[in-house]
Amino acid sequence: MAVVTNLTPVVSKLFCSSTQVDFIVRSRPHVVNGGGLVVTDRSQKVVFRIDGCGTIGSKGKLILRDGDGSTLLFIRRKGGTVQALSVYKQWKGYQMDYEGEEKLVFCIKEPNSWIARTNKIRGCIEPKKPNVDWDFEIKGSFVNRACSINDRRGNIVAQMSAWEEAESLSSKDVYRVLVQPGFDQAFVFGVIAVLDNIHGESTRC
Repeated sequence: MAVVTNLTPVVSKLFCSSTQVDFIVRSRPHVVNGGGLVVTDRSQKVVFRIDGCGTIGSKGKLILRDGDGSTLLFIRRKGGTVQALSVYKQWKGYQMDYEGEEKLVFCIKEPNSWIARTNKIRGCIEPKKPNVDWDFEIKGSFVNRACSINDRRGNIVAQMSAWEEAESLSSKDVYRVLVQPGFDQAFVFGVIAVLDNIHGESTRC
């Protein structure tokens, strides 16, 4: 499939690379720092950390941090009666701006439990474009670590797969994420944080 480069960053241009970047994602057991995910590059350097409700004590809330522990994104599932009756639940990712105000950067629609899980998970990058319902979607099976994040034109943004070197470790607990050139890696792992929680894995209590 085609690959598009030099796109506008979602979180920051600091997390965009001119080349493909291969990451390894490891799930933390809940008994270790409350669960969550640790993302390293091929040199074993920690690039991102994802904290779930076991760490922060609140269901439906996630935090994406960089390798130094600085917060990059606050991610929350929006609740309420209206959403409970809706076809979709909404996840929203926020940055803090230089004045300490929250800035919405992306939304993800999660099909409600009574909708077949074959429904596509799609999302929007903020601010929304006129007459555009979604900007990216998840294709394949996250549970089986065989899926991709694709843009509207079918370009692969990032691809998840089993890590061949895992050997004795479960492929659910250790897997690869290949992010294509020009795409925002922090945004990619914000989406993966939501997918992990939707499927009841390490970020969910």
